[in-house]
Amino acid sequence: MRKSGVLLPVASLPSAYGIGAFSKEAYDFVDFLAEAGQSYWQVLPMGMTGFGDSPYQTFSTFAGNPYFIDLEELIEAGWLTRAECTRIDWGEDPAKVSYDKLYRNRFTLFRKAYDRSGIEKDPSYKKFVNENASWLDDFSLFMALKVYFKGKCYTKWENGLRLHRKNAIREALRNPDIAETAGSYRFMQYLFFKQWSALKQYANEKGVRIIGDIPIYVAFDGADTWSHPELFLLDKKGYPTGVAGCPPDYFSATGQLWGNPLYHWDYHKETGYAWWMERLDFCFKMYDVVRIDHFRGFDEYYNIPYGDPTAEFGHWEKGPGYALFDTMKKKLGKKEIIAEDLGLLTPSVLQLVKKTGYPGMKILEFAFDSAEDNDYLPHNYDKNCVVYTGTHDNDTALGWYRTLKRRDQKYTRDYLNVKNAKHIGWDLIRLAMASVADTAIIPMQDYLELGSEARINTPSTLGGNWDWRMSPKACTKALAERIREMGELYGRNL
Repeated sequence: MRKSGVLLPVASLPSAYGIGAFSKEAYDFVDFLAEAGQSYWQVLPMGMTGFGDSPYQTFSTFAGNPYFIDLEELIEAGWLTRAECTRIDWGEDPAKVSYDKLYRNRFTLFRKAYDRSGIEKDPSYKKFVNENASWLDDFSLFMALKVYFKGKCYTKWENGLRLHRKNAIREALRNPDIAETAGSYRFMQYLFFKQWSALKQYANEKGVRIIGDIPIYVAFDGADTWSHPELFLLDKKGYPTGVAGCPPDYFSATGQLWGNPLYHWDYHKETGYAWWMERLDFCFKMYDVVRIDHFRGFDEYYNIPYGDPTAEFGHWEKGPGYALFDTMKKKLGKKEIIAEDLGLLTPSVLQLVKKTGYPGMKILEFAFDSAEDNDYLPHNYDKNCVVYTGTHDNDTALGWYRTLKRRDQKYTRDYLNVKNAKHIGWDLIRLAMASVADTAIIPMQDYLELGSEARINTPSTLGGNWDWRMSPKACTKALAERIREMGELYGRNL
């Protein structure tokens, strides 16, 4: 059961139109993974991003990111011309995503394609719309209203729409501009899932399985909160009574204020966790394995008073615990989940992870910050875990090593039994591959020996995140062979 895979966000793939997509380059990357003997491709959440461009703050927990739609397919269908797509400035730096340019240009193209497509008559489109009506209708209207109200948070909309009143919604849909914009968003979702399904099927046929990522929380200014306020801890006016985050710690004196609305867990329990079952079932149709972010929040969650400028004055409250996962196993069957169990963990969290049986995560970059023994050092692993050199929230292996204190650099070299750090990224990869962990996942940047310029995200910062893109020439046959040879050496290949 020993396997390995590569972590690379879809957005980081090379492509001709400003951001990674479900294009030929994605299929080429799957071919590369298969040649390299890899069992997994791990992606970040693929939801529709908003302010800050974070895939962990999206407008819907169900909707896909239209940026990932392959424009070539729309050109081939005759819905767009090549000139319309190529004359747009998608950004000067091919190694970076320019989200501002994407936002200003991509949706204009999709609207043109929708108006020309005649998609409303397509039987496969009608089937998609009907099968996904439980979330698609609210999401498409939410986005149309966001456009109509010039991007304002839904709490700033007129009262009837803000409170999701049926009569106000019916009236809004009589407005042809709103109705047609909503139709264009349904069209985008159809294209997203059609293209993603084809790419996933191709990967599976090549022996590559997809590890997806589900954020525990949803955004406040999103379709889920707007259309189902009963799921969250909100006051009578629709504002949160408390928001999510993390308390002050060694890394942040004021804690982390995420701002997501918190779940009304008593209501979820009363409904048999129906919304969660729908959400998880949807994820398992999209992915083969699901990594659940911030797993600790199911045991205990940190409640910060709404309006506080920092996370300093929150308090811990009990989450649903094992009951949610017990319900999932009974209703959805046995599913493959990775529990993101990083950070300071209490005995009750550790017990929850153990009771579920899900593998937790081990991060090598967390192992060498002192000469003290810790759980992230490989000699402390058991088999039921997933080891990473680093994740999307870490620096690259090379960038990380360069910022270590001199004594920690020496400790790292001593542990790895290397005299210099010339290829420290590959040394850490070898350590991960050789460990007893059932699964090893390596960020693509570490295979490419890139520095901090290729970092995906720096937590608690805004700007300059989520924008790294891989070079079109990165996935060479020589690199695939080197990865395959290491996998064969440590018994992890397909």
